[in-house]
Amino acid sequence: MNALSQIAAVTGLSLRNLPSRLGPSLVIVAGMAAAIGVLVSILSLAAGYGELQRRTGDPGRAIILSQTADNEGSGAISRSAFGDILAMPGIARDKDGASLADPEYVSILLASRRPAGRAPGLATLRGIGGKGLAVRPELKIVAGRMLRPGARELIVGIGLKPEFRGFEVGDKVIMQDGQWPIVGSFITGGDVLEGQIIGDAATLMSAARRNAFNSVIVRLDGPDGLMTLQQALAARPKLGVRAERQSEYYERTSQDTAGFFHAVAYAVGGIMALGALFGALNTMYSAVGARTQEIATLRALGFGGMAVAISVIAESVLLALMGALIGIVLAWALFNGQGYAFGEVLFHLAVSPALVAVGLAWALIVALLGGILPAIRAARLPVVDALRAT
Repeated sequence: MNALSQIAAVTGLSLRNLPSRLGPSLVIVAGMAAAIGVLVSILSLAAGYGELQRRTGDPGRAIILSQTADNEGSGAISRSAFGDILAMPGIARDKDGASLADPEYVSILLASRRPAGRAPGLATLRGIGGKGLAVRPELKIVAGRMLRPGARELIVGIGLKPEFRGFEVGDKVIMQDGQWPIVGSFITGGDVLEGQIIGDAATLMSAARRNAFNSVIVRLDGPDGLMTLQQALAARPKLGVRAERQSEYYERTSQDTAGFFHAVAYAVGGIMALGALFGALNTMYSAVGARTQEIATLRALGFGGMAVAISVIAESVLLALMGALIGIVLAWALFNGQGYAFGEVLFHLAVSPALVAVGLAWALIVALLGGILPAIRAARLPVVDALRAT
């Protein structure tokens, strides 16, 4: 019998005898299900957050920030600087020759969460100007109407309502200068704005007693528009502003948060995987002990040590992958598509095919590490001593 036939025969015999070792085998399955389920669940946060940022950034737009600002929340652009920005080359124009540039104001609003009784959360309040819809054509009103320029009115993204209360069309939001009615709700193709509240930038700034915009969003004039705009801004250092492609901006500003989710996932998942590894080692050593007579008989019949070792590793891999699949299915059923609020950012968790592959790879590595030492012990088991012990 050749080596492959031996491996197939011994592995098949080992797997057929699994029901006799059901209790110890379930230790590996349960441990791996917990470890991989937790790993994939936490990684789904990073996947969902990253997908949100990718949907938000438009390579055909640029965001203009003050030189000292790392993000739009810390930016400050004066009204006079905005007037100069409008005249810059590299910015697309509409049919009337007006620059497709819109100043934006960003703030944070304390909002009541669903269900009632939960601690309040944070929601992003964004102000847009008269060119807001021209710059962001993906913004579509799906209920109510668009806010009126200069009016104390708000529209809300559809992603906000499942997480927070009091944001239906017709509701009123308490602001610094009184109540602002919600006149419409909108969609933006699943990007970050769907979890935000939008009002008129100048009116919001007046209510908050702010004199500077946070950023300016512009549509670029062709593939070379960004370079042209950046060169023009660099030639006017007194403006104190810089331009960045919007897609690159969101990728850059999301790295720290995504990195945090990955670090937590791999730290917690690693600790649990270590526990699963020790469980696999203990279980597989017990399995080898329980199969001493069987292994000795097989060796006496001429089966090689390699075939026996591979059968032990195959059993460890099979049990680990079964546990991993259970953990992945549970993570998908419980978390995939679920809404989550991280600070003022709302997004949906995503158990993607890539995460399934990561979970299975982790399970495979743990299974190999947990099975290799017991496999070596099984392969080196002295035949005469084993038969005498039985």
